[in-house]
Amino acid sequence: MTARMITTLGAFALLALSAAPSLAQDNPLAADPPARGDSSTIVVGSADFPESQLLATIYAKALGAKGITTEVRASIGSREVYMPALLDGSIDLLPEYAGAALSYLDKTATAHSPADVAVALKAALPEGVSMLTPSAAQDADAVVVTSATAEKYKLKTIADLAPVAGEMVLGGPPEWKTRKEGVVGLKEVYGLEFQSFRALDVGGPLTVSALSNGQVQAANLFSTDPAMAANDFVALEDVKNLFPAQNVVPVIATPKASEAVTTTLDAVSAALTTEDLIKMNGRLAAQESYDVVAEDFLKEKGLN
Repeated sequence: MTARMITTLGAFALLALSAAPSLAQDNPLAADPPARGDSSTIVVGSADFPESQLLATIYAKALGAKGITTEVRASIGSREVYMPALLDGSIDLLPEYAGAALSYLDKTATAHSPADVAVALKAALPEGVSMLTPSAAQDADAVVVTSATAEKYKLKTIADLAPVAGEMVLGGPPEWKTRKEGVVGLKEVYGLEFQSFRALDVGGPLTVSALSNGQVQAANLFSTDPAMAANDFVALEDVKNLFPAQNVVPVIATPKASEAVTTTLDAVSAALTTEDLIKMNGRLAAQESYDVVAEDFLKEKGLN
């Protein structure tokens, strides 16, 4: 990871402090947006997991290839931190996942298809924040078990967990404990009450390790994670549509969404596929740098 990809402690503290008042609101982005400076630099933020950091790097490099100055502030934190940072002007642009962003902004949202989620998300975004064209690429939440567990309990769908969830520890990122697309929704939609919940990382090595060694028996991973195939994990089918479509979409401060920026990022979205995400995540897992993987993607797609 290059030096520009590392968020300083001071910047992170500023973002966390700016986010704190908003967390108590039903819609954390409901406040009036601040006036942004005249700087032409676009500050690209990301969540605290590799795929988001990679997408932020791709956005920054694609814009840079068009002569647009960018700065990357990677690994800011969870949505509860980076969304308010977008509103308060700490960042200008970030890669989002449409369904998760919609659920965060509108806890009553029921949209599930890519088209319906896109329409609902556009309506849910506050004044001063815009979404550009969503990509066909998706990275969806999944409830995952080992193949041995799936075979033992004959598990094919999330609903199949009902008789055995009380014997299982569920693992996931800390915020999953209170999210609708997490412990709350699994109980409300599927009636699942697990023995306990174990806070791990965001679909990363801690989660993979905990599931592999039996510290948890079910876990939250993502559909583009190469660890799924590598470890012979089984993603249980979401038959009750708890998890909405998760198309990758650039979300940007409206004043920064110039024609050049919009055209550039729309081209990235048009080129990006789910298979690309799986391939690039595999390269990141093999310790290739964000810069190299991003540059290779842009070159392959003719976007640099």
